[in-house]
Formats: sequence, C-alpha cells, structure tokens
Amino acid sequence: MKITLVKKVFADGSPCKKCGEVEQKMRDAGQLEQIDQTVIAYEADPQSEGMLLAAQHSVDRAPFFIVERDNEPAEVYTVYFKFVKDVLNQKTTEDEEIQEIMNDVDLDFL
Repeated sequence: MKITLVKKVFADGSPCKKCGEVEQKMRDAGQLEQIDQTVIAYEADPQSEGMLLAAQHSVDRAPFFIVERDNEPAEVYTVYFKFVKDVLNQKTTEDEEIQEIMNDVDLDFL
C-alpha cells in the first residue's frame, strides 16, 4: 500500500490552515510515519504535482490522501478521520468526525 498526502500552498507561499492542522494531528498521533509521500499543490502553479493529482482524482479541496493498493483503483480521502479509521485502522469518535465535517469552513479549495 502507498499513501500520498497532498497539501496546498497559497500563491503567497503560506500553507493552508487545514493542511497544517491535519499534519499536526498526524504528528501528535504518530501517523506521519505511515505516509509514503507528501506532495504540494501550489496554487500559483496549476502544473505542480499536487494540482495535477487533484485534477486527476477530481478533488477540489486540501488536504487529501490518495491510497493505492495492489491491483485496486486508488482511493481518495478528503476527511482526515475517515482516512484514519478506514486506512490506518485506528479508532475515531463520532464526535471527532462530526466536528471535522462541521469545521470544513477551514478547508482550502484547490
């Protein structure tokens, strides 16, 4: 299995807020070691690897995860807690999932 994390960087060079929050949650939980590749979607460069991956997978917000398993189509996760539960097989609470969905105002669109 290969896991790619795609984060966004704004045209002014600043990172997206939600990307930083998710990355910090992963760091605190010891999950970053399970990420095989981190790719940046540069807002100012539509040809950047992250922007191309977003277009390829029809994703319009960041951060997101691409999970590739042998002989299976890639799966894309735009909700961190769903990714944690489904891919990393770690427990999440319903409250955490609801809070993330309700706080999607911090999501950055690509």
